[in-house]
This record gives sequence, structure tokens and C-alpha cells, in this order.
Amino acid sequence: MTTQPATTGTTAAIPVSALNLSRTTATAARVLRQLRHDPRTIALLILIPCLMLVLLRYVFDGSPHTFDNIGASLLGIFPLITMFLVTSIATLRERTSGTLERLLAMPLGKADLIAGYALAFGILAIIQSALATGLAVWLLGLDVTGSPWLLLLVALLDALLGTALGLFVSAFAASEFQAVQFMPAVIFPQLLLCGLFTPRSEMHPALEAISDVLPMSYAVDGMNEVLHHTDMTATFVRDVLIVAGCALLVLALGAATLRRRTA
Repeated sequence: MTTQPATTGTTAAIPVSALNLSRTTATAARVLRQLRHDPRTIALLILIPCLMLVLLRYVFDGSPHTFDNIGASLLGIFPLITMFLVTSIATLRERTSGTLERLLAMPLGKADLIAGYALAFGILAIIQSALATGLAVWLLGLDVTGSPWLLLLVALLDALLGTALGLFVSAFAASEFQAVQFMPAVIFPQLLLCGLFTPRSEMHPALEAISDVLPMSYAVDGMNEVLHHTDMTATFVRDVLIVAGCALLVLALGAATLRRRTA
């Protein structure tokens, strides 16, 4: 006598896949509330990059020019590494504790979940990058030819790239220890080939070709552009777009590989 059951069944079959702003912000707010009760994680995110920059400055106390040459590069590398570590471990903790399964059982799409995590850690990345950049330029005397705001932009994009990489690799780890083990595989090769220790053009051609497809290489190149040029150059714009594009691509891959712990 009525078609209501059929309508109800059809409604229940509609998947929740489209990115929804309210669900995304709710996820971000939940992550931030959890982090607020974890002072060690906050200290790792906010203070460690600043402390490492201070340590680096006084390691080269007798050679300020050396600090100027590598300080800008490390200003982008330190946030990337810390955001990678914290994000990968925090996301994996959600999965192993069963929180991820409960969230995915709700009207919450994978894109909402990944975007919510990216938004929450992105807010922390802004704070982290702003403090590290301000400390390096105005307190530690990092001498840059270009605008410090461009340094901040690259540092922020690097931190967001680290967040995206951490979200992505967490899908392939079964424990927090395994998540940390991904660091030598994902971060260390980029650190060695990014041009921090020697110009990429002086590397073996095979290694130079590999470095050309690694996002950290363009993060370092972007920092060096600000270090040596007064105005925004075409190379700087290219580097920034590549780093931002890599972050978005890895976030999309993270959403695609996100899975529940059980079927």
C-alpha cells in the first residue's frame, strides 16, 4: 500500500563521498581537541623546529655566512619532518584504537576525514612555520635578500607537504613503530638529494634525475630563491606550485588508500 520502504532503502544506499565543509571542520575540531590534551605532541610540533634552528645558529657561531646558506633550507625541512612524524603516528593511532572504524561507519566520507586531518594539522603548521620563520629572521639574524613572507610561504607549504606524506604512509603501517620506520624510506632520500649538502647539478646524473622528481628538492630551491633574489622569480613560482601540487596529490592518494582496519 505504500512505497516508503523502497524510498528508505534507496536513501540508505547513497554513499557519502562528496567533500562536506561541516563534516570536514567537525573532524578538524575533534583532532585539535585531542591534540590540546597531548602537550608532548604540541611541543614536538611547535618547539622542536625552533630549538633546532637555535642549535644550528650557534653550531655555526663562528661562521654566520654558513648559517645564512643552509638556515633557509632547513627552515623548510624541519617543519616537513616534524609534521610527517606527528601526522603519521597520530593517524595510525586513530586506526589501531578503532576510532577510524567508528568514524567511517558514520556519515563521514574518506575525503572529509583526510581533509579534516589536513585542516587541523595545517593550522598547527601555520603556527609552527610562523614561529620558526620569525625566530630565524628576526632573532637569529638569518640574512635573506627576499621577503621573509615568502620564506614563511615556503615553510608553510613544506609543513603541509609533511602532513600529506604522513597521512599517506600511515595507511601502510600496522603499528607506530612501523610508521616511524617509513621515515628512512620517505624522508632521508629526499634529504640527501634535495641539494642541501651539495648542488644537485654536481650530483651523479642518475641521482640528479631522481632529485628532479622529489618534492623536497623544490622546497629547498624555493628557499634558496628567496635567499638570493629580491623579487619573486619565475623559478620561485614554479617551486611553490610544485610543492603545493605534490601536497594536494599526496592528500588525494591518502584519501584513496584510507581503509578500515577490518572489513
